[in-house]
Amino acid sequence: MNADEDDDITEELLADAGKLTGLSLELLGLDPHPDDMTPEQRLQFGPEDLAEMAAVPAADRLKAVSQTRLLAGLLWNSSGILLDQLFHDLETQAGLAAVTPSGIAKSYVLSSLPPQFASSYDAGFTRKFIVVASDIAASLGRGWAAPGCIAAELAVRCLLDQAEITEDIYELDLPEDWRAQVEEVLLEDADSAALYADGPDAPEIDTDKLGFEQWFKPFAPGHTVPAYARS
Repeated sequence: MNADEDDDITEELLADAGKLTGLSLELLGLDPHPDDMTPEQRLQFGPEDLAEMAAVPAADRLKAVSQTRLLAGLLWNSSGILLDQLFHDLETQAGLAAVTPSGIAKSYVLSSLPPQFASSYDAGFTRKFIVVASDIAASLGRGWAAPGCIAAELAVRCLLDQAEITEDIYELDLPEDWRAQVEEVLLEDADSAALYADGPDAPEIDTDKLGFEQWFKPFAPGHTVPAYARS
């Protein structure tokens, strides 16, 4: 990969940053400058915090803004790639005689889901997962809403996996520990990480909450799941 290719993807992602209107740069980890805050926002910080924010050198501030905008564009771009690859996985499944863990391991996105349930990732499941992933992607533009079911949490994790792949390929200059910051915002209090625990010390999965048959059920009455995914 040459420098021109790096420049091309960086400019593309920075252009995409403006499309991610469902999450602010502050939610993605950017510390705001006091001059950019409303009086109500400034009341949320103590005098020492405000002074520290204001003291950040202009060059460092510009770099932080650029890195966070690049992250915003990366998330938007990755949501499109995620859906495109899910459709590819669905097409591949149509040519398989049976769903097997070895077959799922060769897929683009389904291979990122908890492997112990791989035999259940058939075409019907994939169509429902695509609908849920589409809803997650739409939230990046319309206004973020916390995942309403386990499948939605897993779609977020797949989205972040794709973002990391793009980061590695293009060696993007992103904020340090960006994934942890984004997970804290998008997957606050999420239990789905337990599905990836492995080894003899891994805790036993609570099937009443995390069992495969629970993945498309709303967490609570206030949480929504697209109708097709619940059918």
